[in-house]
Amino acid sequence: MGRYVVRRLLQMIPVFVGATALLFVMVNVMGDPVAGLCGERACDTATAAQLKQEFGLDQPLWRQYATYMSNVFTGDFGTAFNGRPVLELMASAFPVTVRLTLVAVVFEIVVGVTLGVLTGLRRGRPVDTAVLLATLVVISAPTFVTGLLLQLLLGVRWGWIRPSVPPQAPLDQLILPGLVLASVSLAYVTRLTRTSLAENRRADYVRTAVAKGLPRRRVVVRHLLRNSLIPVVTFIGTDVGALMGGAIVTERIFNIHGVGYQLYQGILRQNTQTVVGFVTVLVLVFLIANVLVDLLYAVLDPRIRYA
Repeated sequence: MGRYVVRRLLQMIPVFVGATALLFVMVNVMGDPVAGLCGERACDTATAAQLKQEFGLDQPLWRQYATYMSNVFTGDFGTAFNGRPVLELMASAFPVTVRLTLVAVVFEIVVGVTLGVLTGLRRGRPVDTAVLLATLVVISAPTFVTGLLLQLLLGVRWGWIRPSVPPQAPLDQLILPGLVLASVSLAYVTRLTRTSLAENRRADYVRTAVAKGLPRRRVVVRHLLRNSLIPVVTFIGTDVGALMGGAIVTERIFNIHGVGYQLYQGILRQNTQTVVGFVTVLVLVFLIANVLVDLLYAVLDPRIRYA
């Protein structure tokens, strides 16, 4: 197991370098950041040259990337064009988005897996059909439609919640945004759990457990569910990074000042340092989540062993 973990960590290095290099190139060719600093009026030649020299934009792209990566490994993600260090923006944005993502993941695990088990054990019955139709509607509806509709009904018309989340983003006020963020993924988790459970019900080890006279609850929890959760764990693990990066729409709807808000502001103002810095951390989150998912396989299925 130890050798496998070391090997996976070493494999993360070229993936991280390749992903950040591609990101750096894409962000830097999407527009002229100096033009964004000067607003609607174009910068004069002297001012533009001074700004490029100050932020290192006058260097070749490969040298800018090399300088950026060397600074990243020392904990320096650069300075935003408004003068604030990107690390300071991360310190205020990431805790909010992490709490929002945790709420969304809890909804995926608790509600999604529960509905998946319920429908997987009652395949073809009315409750199965109703849940399948409901998840299809959720998957078909864009997140901004779901978010705005719930915000209008629960926040504006009925007054059950605050329409927008305050800057402190307390956990109780992140429940509805977390549900909106997790809605599509929750529907996929439900369907994935249902399909995996229905397929494994016909496996030999399940028939053997039933033939031995084990209680139905133990057969479902210890044997059937444990092996059926492998594809679900894979989906949820890879979805963590997607939830954090894809929170732009949800955070804009509920006025949450998290990672999505900072990314939106960075893209809008062509602030390359902010965009590259935040997405670099999201790449790391995605890679670490994938390693943890691989390690969880051996916990869920004793037949899986790593050399």
